[in-house]
Parts: sequence; C-alpha cells; structure tokens
Amino acid sequence: MKEPSTPPDASFDSLGLKPPLLEAIRALGYEEPTPIQRAALPPLLAGKDLLGIAATGTGKTAAFALPLLHRLTPGARAPHTASALVLVPTRELAMQVAEAIHRYGQQLGVTVLPLYGGQVISQQFRVLKRGVDVVVATPGRALDHLQRKTLRLDQVQMVVLDEADEMLDMGFADDLEAILSATPEKRQTALFSATLPPRISGIAERHLREPVRLRIAREKVEPGAVPRVRQTAYIVPRAFKVAALCRVLDVEVPTAAIVFCRTRTEVDELTLSLNGRGWRAQALHGGMTQEQRNRVIKQLKADAADLLVATDVAARGLDIPRLSHVVNFDVPNAPEAYVHRIGRTGRAGREGVAITLVEPREHRLLRNLEKLTGQRIEVVAIPTVADLRARHLELTRASLREVLVAGGLDPFRGVVEDLAAEFDVMDVAAAAVKYIQESRDEGHAQDEEEIPAVAPPAEKRPRAEGPERKAPYGRPDRKAPAERAGRGAGPAGRPERAERGGRHRAERPDWDITRLYIGAGRSAGMRPADLVGAIAGEAGLESSQIGAIQIADAFSLVEVPERFADRIVTALRQATLRGRKVPVRRDRG
Repeated sequence: MKEPSTPPDASFDSLGLKPPLLEAIRALGYEEPTPIQRAALPPLLAGKDLLGIAATGTGKTAAFALPLLHRLTPGARAPHTASALVLVPTRELAMQVAEAIHRYGQQLGVTVLPLYGGQVISQQFRVLKRGVDVVVATPGRALDHLQRKTLRLDQVQMVVLDEADEMLDMGFADDLEAILSATPEKRQTALFSATLPPRISGIAERHLREPVRLRIAREKVEPGAVPRVRQTAYIVPRAFKVAALCRVLDVEVPTAAIVFCRTRTEVDELTLSLNGRGWRAQALHGGMTQEQRNRVIKQLKADAADLLVATDVAARGLDIPRLSHVVNFDVPNAPEAYVHRIGRTGRAGREGVAITLVEPREHRLLRNLEKLTGQRIEVVAIPTVADLRARHLELTRASLREVLVAGGLDPFRGVVEDLAAEFDVMDVAAAAVKYIQESRDEGHAQDEEEIPAVAPPAEKRPRAEGPERKAPYGRPDRKAPAERAGRGAGPAGRPERAERGGRHRAERPDWDITRLYIGAGRSAGMRPADLVGAIAGEAGLESSQIGAIQIADAFSLVEVPERFADRIVTALRQATLRGRKVPVRRDRG
C-alpha cells in the first residue's frame, strides 16, 4: 500500500478545490490539511476510487467530503434519488458527517439528508420524495428505504464507506453488499477503515475499481520524546464541554495553561466564553499577525493572562516556563499532534499535566493515543459541585497557612479582639474564611448545575478457565456446553444462544443490565447481526455495550445496559426489523 506522495506542506489552496469550498474552509478556521486530507484529496478530485487506511480522528470527513462536493452538481437529481451516498456505522456519526458536509457545501446550495433510526420516518419520506444531493445513512436505515422504494441509488455518482471495519464488526456486511449492489457500476467509491482485515480487502476487491491505496503511517515517536506528565481524560457530552473545562480548570488551578482547539473559529468562540466566565484568556491562531501573536505570548509569560487558547499551527515551538497544564478541548485530528501538544509542558524536569476532553463517541481515540505514546491516559470523572467547593476551601486553607507562617499579624489583632468580645472566636475565624472564599470565587461563573456523568467504556477482561467459569455478566451458566455454544437451532421454542460476528462475549461490563423482548425470531429470519445493527444504529450504542442475545422461533431476547433500556425500546419501536415493525418491551420473564 502506498504512502501519500503529496508534499507535506501542501495547503488547501494548492489542492485545486472550488473557490466556494476554499471560502467555507477559511470561514470555519481550518489552517492546513491533515496528512489523510493531503493524500486523499488529489486522487478523489481526479475521480479515482480510493482505499484509505487511517485511524479514527485523522480528518477523514473532510478528506472525502470536499472532493464529493467539488465533483457534485447541486440540484441534479430526480425524486427519491441522491447524487452521493455516505454510509457510517452509527447515528451519531451520521449526524456529525451530515453537519460537516452541510457546512462545507453551504455556499454551493447542496442539500444533505442524514438517515438513521429514531427519526420520524414520515419526514424522511417527504425529503426523499423531492430528491437530495447527499444522503448520509446508517446501513440498516439505508436498506430499509431501499426496500420501501423510497430511496433509489441508480443515479449515485459517489459512494463513501466511512469506518468500514466498524460497520462489519456491527454485523452490517450483508447490508453493505445489498446497498452497493443497488448503485451504478461506474460510480466512484471511497472506503476508509482504521484497519485492513481480510473482510475489508474482500469488499475493496469486489466493489472498488483499481483504487488508489493509502495508508497514513503514524509519526514515530522516539523513546523519551513523550514528556512524563500526568495525563487524564474526561468523557463529556459536547453541550457541556465549556462548563466541564471551567470546572476542571477551577479544580486544577493551573499556573498557566494552553487550551488547544482544532479551528480558528473554535479558538475565538472559546476565548470569549472563558473570558465571560472569569478567566483571563487570550486567543492565538494563524489568522493573527505576527505582532499580535508576540503580544499575546508576552502577556502569558508576564502573568497578564491565565490561558492561551490556540490552534496547533499557532502554538508550534512555544516554550513558556510557567506553563503547568495543556488541555485538549478536542481530541487532536492526528495522534502525533497529541505528542506535540503535551510537549509544551513538563519540560526541564518540571511537573506537567495534560488534560483531554473526549466526547462519548470518541473514547476509542484514547486507545490510539496510548498506543502511540506508550503511556496510560487515566479516564476520570468530571469534578462535581461538591468537589469544586472542597477544592476552593483547600486553597483558602493553604493561603491562610502561608499568611500565618509569614507572621506580621499584629496590626490586625485589634480587629479580632473587638469581634471576639461580641462573638465566639471560632465564628470570627469562620467568617474570615467565608469572606476570603467568596472573594476568591468572585468573577468566576458559579454554575451549580451538575455536568452529566458519562461512564468510560468497560475494559475487556480475560475469560476464566476451568469449571468455575461464569456466563457473561457474571451470572452462573446453568446451560449444558452444547446449549452454550448455540450454533444450531435448538428444539422449537427454546431460545438459541447466538454469537455476534463470530465472537463470544467473554467480558463482564461494569453496569447493571436488563433484558429486552423483541417480537421476532428465527421464523422471521432474525439474526444476531440484525439486532446488534438495529440497536447500535437506531439507539446509538456501541456494539460492545450489547450483551447476550438469544433467538427463539417467535421472539428474541437481548441484554442491554439498564440506563439505556428505555431509549432502545423507544428507538426500536419506531424502526423496522427485517422489513417490518415488531413489538419491543422489557422482558417480563
């Protein structure tokens, strides 16, 4: 597989994109293409098929969205048709990709429709009836519309398979084959995957025509190049990221910190938000003159600012001695950028702290960073309001201790003696602490609302050996070995234990589980892959969060995390399984 041959310093301007796309990129604040974008844009713009192997979070969306929009003729579609189709594994990714394509193509007048479970399907029908330029869909929902004949793919000019390995792991292999078979033979196809197992190679051989093959190699990090800093991550929904950042900064109390963002626009918006919450924050990005940059850096070094909010490009080569913390407001597009970012702190033997805010669907990116750095990134809970108050009191206590040790208190004893004649001396001291505490908090937003806690992904655990082995989720396995294997259809009416994707679930997740009843079984052609794909695609769960699956003749049972049960029931009731609506509820035993 070829490495990219595009010059490493190639800019978006040099890649030949339409002016409206370049304007959109500049407006969004993107400063330079990532390696996968530099490598993929030229062949895709030339109309060639592409097989790209690159880790999640490397900027693949723009790598296929920009060429797709460049080659598209907006409005050239018939009812129930689309000019381009993007297939993704989950509804979260479908929304994210659709939003990105809409932003890039807004000046071109491109219409984009995401198709996934949980939406009102009648609304999808109305939009599809008019025809759209780009459909971004999960495989299950795309196939559903194909079978209903509400979506035709005979005019599709380009197909993109994003995170193809994840779609196969979720059991969408048959769906992908059916969808691709419904598209024109002469379409352009781009397939992106983090890995290249035989199944991905098989799809590429069957459905791609002489593809350009790209593998974006990770930059090698020399031993000792990664600073020995305390590395932590917080999993937080995007809507709460600013509040979470302020909460973490309040608890950490950095001497000075750089907060890294992906784009200029995000830098400017976050700087305004932080200043509005009482922090002394300064922006630094490629849209500023060198004089402006020098002035900002001078302010940070001189203790006239607490935080520097910056893009990777603007922060290259910075060496600020008082810098104690580096914060990744977003997981960096390229894992190598993480190493460069955290290298801003922990220098010359000084202690440093690296903090990363991770959205729930991005938690897998942490594993990429750990593999690259060879260091563990600890996932911790967002500090609560109680944690914040305790931390503030701890800082006040430390400040008072310093004052007591320094002495020079005689000028103030008269005030204390006067008050002690009227109040208990302990109450006087407590009032002084309260006054200091409130003065310390003044100017910082005191948001008492708790930030939703998001559980980190369960760690996989080795399967126990011998007679003491337990069934998944730690319950005694009372079935005979033949029943546990579940390879064939058991006696009529007895649920069949099924494996998903040929793999047995041996890990025990750290969550309470519940069992759902699905009113369709073997007689309706139900397969484990159908259930996994529906729950993951319609309700937005990771496939690893779905537990044991049992399929009987007339019904199926699926174990899921208790906290997601109602959401899954609602989503599946609105969806179709094997082409029809089925009853879904909590199992009553």
